[in-house]
Amino acid sequence: MARSRKPKVRSELKNVSYELFIGVLSVLSIFNLVLLYVMQGSSSIQLVLYVMNALFSAIFLGDFTYRIVTAPSASHYFFRSYGWADLLASLWFPQLKVLRVFRLLRVFRLMREVGPRKLWDTLIHDRANSALMTLLLMGILVMQFGSLSILYVEEDAPGANITSASDALWYTIVTISTVGYGDKYPVTNAGRLIGTLIIVVGVGIFGTFTGYLANLFLGPSRSESHDEETDAATATDDAASASAPATTGPLPPVTTEHTAKGVSAGAVAGAVTSGAKAASGAGAASGAGAASGAGAASVAVPPASTEHLTQLLEQYERVTAELRELVGSTPRGGASSDG
Repeated sequence: MARSRKPKVRSELKNVSYELFIGVLSVLSIFNLVLLYVMQGSSSIQLVLYVMNALFSAIFLGDFTYRIVTAPSASHYFFRSYGWADLLASLWFPQLKVLRVFRLLRVFRLMREVGPRKLWDTLIHDRANSALMTLLLMGILVMQFGSLSILYVEEDAPGANITSASDALWYTIVTISTVGYGDKYPVTNAGRLIGTLIIVVGVGIFGTFTGYLANLFLGPSRSESHDEETDAATATDDAASASAPATTGPLPPVTTEHTAKGVSAGAVAGAVTSGAKAASGAGAASGAGAASGAGAASVAVPPASTEHLTQLLEQYERVTAELRELVGSTPRGGASSDG
Protein backbone atom coordinates (compact mmCIF):
# COMPACT_ATOMS: atom_id res chain seq x y z
CA MET A 1 0.00 0.00 0.00
CA ALA A 2 1.42 3.33 -1.02
CA ARG A 3 1.81 5.76 1.85
CA SER A 4 1.40 9.43 1.08
CA ARG A 5 3.17 11.82 3.42
CA LYS A 6 2.51 15.53 3.58
CA PRO A 7 5.48 17.75 2.75
CA LYS A 8 6.79 19.84 5.60
CA VAL A 9 5.74 23.48 5.37
CA ARG A 10 8.48 25.96 6.21
CA SER A 11 7.60 28.84 8.45
CA GLU A 12 9.48 31.59 10.24
CA LEU A 13 7.58 30.77 13.44
CA LYS A 14 8.66 27.38 14.73
CA ASN A 15 7.19 25.05 17.30
CA VAL A 16 5.24 26.77 20.08
CA SER A 17 7.36 25.22 22.84
CA TYR A 18 10.56 26.19 21.04
CA GLU A 19 9.43 29.79 20.53
CA LEU A 20 8.52 30.13 24.21
CA PHE A 21 11.87 28.63 25.21
CA ILE A 22 13.76 31.16 23.09
CA GLY A 23 11.55 33.97 24.39
CA VAL A 24 12.20 33.10 28.04
CA LEU A 25 15.94 32.90 27.36
CA SER A 26 15.78 36.33 25.73
CA VAL A 27 14.10 37.78 28.80
CA LEU A 28 16.66 36.09 31.06
CA SER A 29 19.58 37.39 28.99
CA ILE A 30 18.25 40.96 29.18
CA PHE A 31 17.81 40.51 32.92
CA ASN A 32 21.45 39.43 33.15
CA LEU A 33 22.53 42.60 31.41
CA VAL A 34 20.80 44.58 34.14
CA LEU A 35 22.46 42.44 36.84
CA LEU A 36 25.87 43.11 35.34
CA TYR A 37 25.45 46.82 36.01
CA VAL A 38 23.93 46.27 39.44
CA MET A 39 26.59 43.79 40.67
CA GLN A 40 29.66 45.76 39.63
CA GLY A 41 31.14 45.44 43.13
CA SER A 42 31.35 41.62 43.02
CA SER A 43 33.72 40.27 40.41
CA SER A 44 32.76 36.64 41.13
CA ILE A 45 29.05 37.18 40.49
CA GLN A 46 29.86 39.13 37.34
CA LEU A 47 31.98 36.22 36.13
CA VAL A 48 29.04 33.84 36.59
CA LEU A 49 26.84 36.20 34.58
CA TYR A 50 29.46 36.42 31.83
CA VAL A 51 29.57 32.64 31.60
CA MET A 52 25.78 32.43 31.36
CA ASN A 53 25.71 35.15 28.69
CA ALA A 54 28.29 33.20 26.70
CA LEU A 55 26.01 30.14 26.91
CA PHE A 56 23.05 32.25 25.75
CA SER A 57 25.09 33.60 22.84
CA ALA A 58 25.87 30.07 21.66
CA ILE A 59 22.19 29.08 21.90
CA PHE A 60 21.03 32.20 20.05
CA LEU A 61 23.63 31.70 17.33
CA GLY A 62 22.33 28.17 16.79
CA ASP A 63 18.79 29.55 16.75
CA PHE A 64 19.72 32.08 14.05
CA THR A 65 21.30 29.34 11.93
CA TYR A 66 18.26 27.12 12.34
CA ARG A 67 15.86 29.90 11.39
CA ILE A 68 17.70 31.11 8.31
CA VAL A 69 18.10 27.55 7.00
CA THR A 70 14.43 26.61 7.50
CA ALA A 71 12.88 30.00 6.60
CA PRO A 72 10.66 30.15 3.48
CA SER A 73 12.78 33.11 2.30
CA ALA A 74 16.18 33.69 3.87
CA SER A 75 16.31 37.30 2.65
CA HIS A 76 12.86 38.08 4.03
CA TYR A 77 13.79 36.64 7.41
CA PHE A 78 17.13 38.45 7.53
CA PHE A 79 15.99 41.91 6.45
CA ARG A 80 12.29 42.11 7.35
CA SER A 81 11.89 39.72 10.28
CA TYR A 82 14.81 41.04 12.34
CA GLY A 83 17.21 38.29 11.33
CA TRP A 84 20.06 40.78 11.35
CA ALA A 85 19.22 41.64 14.97
CA ASP A 86 19.27 37.94 15.89
CA LEU A 87 22.71 37.60 14.31
CA LEU A 88 24.22 40.68 15.97
CA ALA A 89 22.73 39.79 19.36
CA SER A 90 24.29 36.33 19.10
CA LEU A 91 27.82 37.69 18.82
CA TRP A 92 30.17 38.16 21.78
CA PHE A 93 30.01 41.95 21.90
CA PRO A 94 28.28 43.15 25.10
CA GLN A 95 26.98 46.33 23.48
CA LEU A 96 24.95 44.37 20.92
CA LYS A 97 23.20 42.04 23.34
CA VAL A 98 20.44 44.58 23.90
CA LEU A 99 19.21 43.67 20.40
CA ARG A 100 17.82 40.47 21.90
CA VAL A 101 14.70 42.48 22.63
CA PHE A 102 13.68 41.87 19.00
CA ARG A 103 13.24 38.21 19.85
CA LEU A 104 10.51 39.25 22.28
CA LEU A 105 8.62 40.80 19.37
CA ARG A 106 8.56 37.40 17.70
CA VAL A 107 7.13 35.79 20.83
CA PHE A 108 4.51 38.53 21.03
CA ARG A 109 3.55 37.88 17.41
CA LEU A 110 3.24 34.18 18.17
CA MET A 111 0.93 34.88 21.10
CA ARG A 112 -1.20 37.18 18.95
CA GLU A 113 -1.51 34.74 16.03
CA VAL A 114 -2.08 31.56 18.02
CA GLY A 115 -4.03 32.90 20.97
CA PRO A 116 -3.69 32.01 24.66
CA ARG A 117 -6.27 29.19 24.57
CA LYS A 118 -4.81 27.44 21.54
CA LEU A 119 -1.31 28.07 22.87
CA TRP A 120 -2.16 26.25 26.09
CA ASP A 121 -3.85 23.37 24.22
CA THR A 122 -0.78 22.98 22.01
CA LEU A 123 1.52 22.81 25.01
CA ILE A 124 -0.70 20.19 26.65
CA HIS A 125 -1.03 17.94 23.59
CA ASP A 126 2.56 18.31 22.37
CA ARG A 127 3.94 16.90 25.60
CA ALA A 128 7.22 15.58 24.18
CA ASN A 129 8.51 18.94 22.90
CA SER A 130 7.04 20.79 25.88
CA ALA A 131 8.81 18.46 28.31
CA LEU A 132 12.14 18.78 26.49
CA MET A 133 12.04 22.58 26.36
CA THR A 134 10.93 22.73 30.00
CA LEU A 135 13.83 20.50 31.07
CA LEU A 136 16.37 22.58 29.19
CA LEU A 137 14.95 25.79 30.62
CA MET A 138 14.91 24.39 34.16
CA GLY A 139 18.52 23.26 33.81
CA ILE A 140 19.64 26.72 32.68
CA LEU A 141 17.70 28.48 35.44
CA VAL A 142 19.06 26.18 38.16
CA MET A 143 22.57 26.53 36.79
CA GLN A 144 22.47 30.32 36.89
CA PHE A 145 20.51 31.08 40.04
CA GLY A 146 21.94 28.11 41.90
CA SER A 147 25.47 29.28 41.21
CA LEU A 148 24.66 32.88 42.12
CA SER A 149 22.87 31.88 45.34
CA ILE A 150 25.50 29.44 46.58
CA LEU A 151 28.28 31.89 45.77
CA TYR A 152 26.53 34.76 47.53
CA VAL A 153 25.99 32.65 50.68
CA GLU A 154 29.31 30.75 50.81
CA GLU A 155 31.81 33.24 49.43
CA ASP A 156 32.64 34.99 52.73
CA ALA A 157 31.71 32.21 55.18
CA PRO A 158 34.44 30.94 57.57
CA GLY A 159 35.97 27.66 56.35
CA ALA A 160 34.13 27.80 53.03
CA ASN A 161 35.57 26.06 49.98
CA ILE A 162 33.15 27.63 47.46
CA THR A 163 34.77 31.03 47.13
CA SER A 164 34.94 31.75 43.39
CA ALA A 165 32.73 31.74 40.35
CA SER A 166 34.36 28.58 39.00
CA ASP A 167 33.76 26.82 42.34
CA ALA A 168 30.08 27.80 42.34
CA LEU A 169 29.51 26.74 38.72
CA TRP A 170 31.39 23.48 39.27
CA TYR A 171 29.41 22.66 42.41
CA THR A 172 26.07 23.42 40.70
CA ILE A 173 26.83 21.39 37.58
CA VAL A 174 28.10 18.39 39.59
CA THR A 175 25.07 18.53 41.88
CA ILE A 176 22.53 18.86 39.04
CA SER A 177 24.06 15.88 37.26
CA THR A 178 23.74 13.84 40.51
CA VAL A 179 27.46 12.94 40.32
CA GLY A 180 28.46 14.56 43.61
CA TYR A 181 32.25 14.37 43.76
CA GLY A 182 32.29 15.96 47.20
CA ASP A 183 35.28 18.19 46.53
CA LYS A 184 33.08 21.30 46.82
CA TYR A 185 30.32 21.48 49.43
CA PRO A 186 28.48 24.19 51.42
CA VAL A 187 29.35 24.77 55.07
CA THR A 188 26.53 27.14 56.10
CA ASN A 189 22.93 26.20 56.79
CA ALA A 190 21.65 28.48 54.05
CA GLY A 191 24.13 26.95 51.61
CA ARG A 192 23.03 23.43 52.55
CA LEU A 193 19.40 24.39 51.99
CA ILE A 194 20.25 25.73 48.55
CA GLY A 195 22.24 22.57 47.83
CA THR A 196 19.24 20.43 48.81
CA LEU A 197 16.99 22.28 46.39
CA ILE A 198 19.56 21.88 43.62
CA ILE A 199 19.78 18.14 44.31
CA VAL A 200 16.00 17.64 44.21
CA VAL A 201 15.57 19.63 41.01
CA GLY A 202 18.59 17.98 39.42
CA VAL A 203 17.28 14.47 40.08
CA GLY A 204 13.96 15.40 38.46
CA ILE A 205 15.63 17.01 35.47
CA PHE A 206 18.04 14.19 34.70
CA GLY A 207 15.51 11.45 35.42
CA THR A 208 12.98 12.95 33.01
CA PHE A 209 15.65 13.77 30.44
CA THR A 210 16.90 10.16 30.50
CA GLY A 211 13.37 8.87 29.93
CA TYR A 212 12.91 11.30 27.04
CA LEU A 213 16.12 10.17 25.35
CA ALA A 214 15.19 6.51 25.80
CA ASN A 215 11.79 7.12 24.21
CA LEU A 216 13.38 9.15 21.42
CA PHE A 217 15.92 6.50 20.38
CA LEU A 218 14.07 3.29 21.25
CA GLY A 219 10.42 4.17 20.66
CA PRO A 220 8.73 4.27 17.21
CA SER A 221 8.71 7.52 15.34
CA ARG A 222 5.53 9.56 15.00
CA SER A 223 5.25 8.95 11.26
CA GLU A 224 5.60 5.19 11.66
CA SER A 225 2.94 5.11 14.38
CA HIS A 226 0.58 7.16 12.19
CA ASP A 227 1.19 4.85 9.22
CA GLU A 228 0.54 1.75 11.34
CA GLU A 229 -2.73 3.19 12.64
CA THR A 230 -3.79 4.09 9.09
CA ASP A 231 -2.95 0.60 7.79
CA ALA A 232 -4.85 -1.05 10.65
CA ALA A 233 -7.93 1.11 10.03
CA THR A 234 -7.80 0.37 6.29
CA ALA A 235 -7.47 -3.38 6.92
CA THR A 236 -10.45 -3.30 9.26
CA ASP A 237 -12.57 -1.46 6.69
CA ASP A 238 -11.56 -3.93 3.96
CA ALA A 239 -12.44 -6.90 6.16
CA ALA A 240 -15.82 -5.40 7.02
CA SER A 241 -16.54 -4.74 3.33
CA ALA A 242 -15.57 -8.30 2.37
CA SER A 243 -17.73 -9.91 5.06
CA ALA A 244 -20.81 -7.80 4.18
CA PRO A 245 -23.37 -9.64 1.95
CA ALA A 246 -23.60 -8.45 -1.64
CA THR A 247 -26.92 -7.13 -2.85
CA THR A 248 -28.03 -7.56 -6.47
CA GLY A 249 -30.65 -4.85 -6.44
CA PRO A 250 -32.45 -2.32 -4.31
CA LEU A 251 -34.49 -3.64 -1.41
CA PRO A 252 -38.28 -3.22 -1.43
CA PRO A 253 -39.60 -0.32 0.61
CA VAL A 254 -40.57 -1.06 4.18
CA THR A 255 -43.84 0.43 5.38
CA THR A 256 -45.42 0.78 8.79
CA GLU A 257 -47.85 -2.05 7.99
CA HIS A 258 -44.97 -4.38 7.13
CA THR A 259 -43.24 -3.49 10.38
CA ALA A 260 -46.37 -4.14 12.43
CA LYS A 261 -46.93 -7.51 10.74
CA GLY A 262 -43.32 -8.48 11.33
CA VAL A 263 -43.57 -7.59 15.01
CA SER A 264 -46.77 -9.61 15.34
CA ALA A 265 -45.18 -12.59 13.61
CA GLY A 266 -42.20 -12.38 15.91
CA ALA A 267 -44.43 -12.25 18.95
CA VAL A 268 -46.46 -15.24 17.81
CA ALA A 269 -43.31 -17.17 16.96
CA GLY A 270 -41.96 -16.49 20.42
CA ALA A 271 -45.21 -17.56 22.00
CA VAL A 272 -45.25 -20.77 19.95
CA THR A 273 -41.70 -21.53 20.98
CA SER A 274 -42.51 -20.92 24.65
CA GLY A 275 -45.60 -23.09 24.41
CA ALA A 276 -43.66 -25.85 22.74
CA LYS A 277 -41.04 -25.73 25.45
CA ALA A 278 -43.71 -25.76 28.16
CA ALA A 279 -45.45 -28.70 26.53
CA SER A 280 -42.24 -30.63 26.06
CA GLY A 281 -41.26 -29.92 29.67
CA ALA A 282 -44.58 -31.11 30.98
CA GLY A 283 -44.45 -34.17 28.78
CA ALA A 284 -40.92 -34.95 29.92
CA ALA A 285 -41.95 -34.69 33.57
CA SER A 286 -44.97 -36.94 33.02
CA GLY A 287 -42.88 -39.42 31.10
CA ALA A 288 -40.29 -39.55 33.84
CA GLY A 289 -42.95 -40.16 36.47
CA ALA A 290 -44.60 -42.90 34.41
CA ALA A 291 -41.30 -44.61 33.69
CA SER A 292 -40.30 -44.63 37.30
CA GLY A 293 -43.67 -45.93 38.42
CA ALA A 294 -44.70 -48.54 35.88
CA GLY A 295 -42.13 -48.37 33.06
CA ALA A 296 -44.65 -47.02 30.50
CA ALA A 297 -43.10 -45.91 27.16
CA SER A 298 -45.79 -43.42 26.10
CA VAL A 299 -46.09 -39.85 27.38
CA ALA A 300 -49.44 -38.13 27.90
CA VAL A 301 -49.77 -34.39 27.23
CA PRO A 302 -52.36 -32.46 29.29
CA PRO A 303 -55.44 -31.38 27.21
CA ALA A 304 -55.19 -27.76 28.31
CA SER A 305 -51.64 -27.51 27.00
CA THR A 306 -52.61 -29.15 23.70
CA GLU A 307 -55.50 -26.75 23.07
CA HIS A 308 -53.34 -23.73 23.87
CA LEU A 309 -50.59 -24.95 21.56
CA THR A 310 -53.09 -25.60 18.75
CA GLN A 311 -54.46 -22.06 19.02
CA LEU A 312 -50.98 -20.58 18.89
CA LEU A 313 -50.09 -22.64 15.81
CA GLU A 314 -53.25 -21.56 13.99
CA GLN A 315 -52.60 -17.89 14.81
CA TYR A 316 -49.01 -18.25 13.60
CA GLU A 317 -50.13 -19.81 10.29
CA ARG A 318 -52.63 -16.97 9.71
CA VAL A 319 -49.97 -14.26 10.28
CA THR A 320 -47.50 -16.11 8.06
CA ALA A 321 -50.04 -16.28 5.25
CA GLU A 322 -50.73 -12.56 5.54
CA LEU A 323 -47.00 -11.77 5.41
CA ARG A 324 -46.62 -13.94 2.28
CA GLU A 325 -49.46 -12.05 0.62
CA LEU A 326 -47.85 -8.71 1.48
CA VAL A 327 -44.45 -9.78 0.15
CA GLY A 328 -46.00 -11.20 -3.00
CA SER A 329 -47.95 -8.00 -3.67
CA THR A 330 -44.83 -5.72 -3.24
CA PRO A 331 -43.07 -5.09 -6.62
CA ARG A 332 -39.38 -5.95 -6.71
CA GLY A 333 -36.71 -3.21 -7.08
CA GLY A 334 -38.68 -0.67 -5.03
CA ALA A 335 -40.68 0.54 -8.09
CA SER A 336 -44.19 1.84 -7.57
CA SER A 337 -47.19 0.01 -9.10
CA ASP A 338 -48.19 3.12 -11.02
CA GLY A 339 -45.01 2.97 -13.08
